[in-house]
Amino acid sequence: MKLLLVALLGFFTLPSVWMENFTEAQKQAKATHKQLLINFSGSDWCGPCIRLRKEILESESFEQYAAKNLILVRADFPRQKKNQLTKEQVKLNEALAEVYNKDGKFPYTLLVNEDGKVLKTWDGFPNESPEAFVSELDKLKK
Repeated sequence: MKLLLVALLGFFTLPSVWMENFTEAQKQAKATHKQLLINFSGSDWCGPCIRLRKEILESESFEQYAAKNLILVRADFPRQKKNQLTKEQVKLNEALAEVYNKDGKFPYTLLVNEDGKVLKTWDGFPNESPEAFVSELDKLKK
């Protein structure tokens, strides 16, 4: 019975954990020597942002890769009142945008090393399969 449970769990991927505090994420990246993937998103108003999340960032191939290789950071900028962030979270997201997204692009995704150096950027929806996106990430791995 235990073997069956373990086998079944192998087929299910837990959703990726997206951190909201870059400073904490960077500490974790330094401790684990992983790269960080930062995603600037307008989760309730930006069509390409929603598409990126659903088609690539929530895909099984991306989530499996991310779980082993990345620290994920999402800076969300929702517009609808019901999705408002705390004032503290807004400040964190704005501070991150000041460093990595001064032009206010959405979606805007960056791969950075543990020291915060930008390795690759994706401006808008990456018009590729989740597997191709993961392949790009893997080529940039240390």
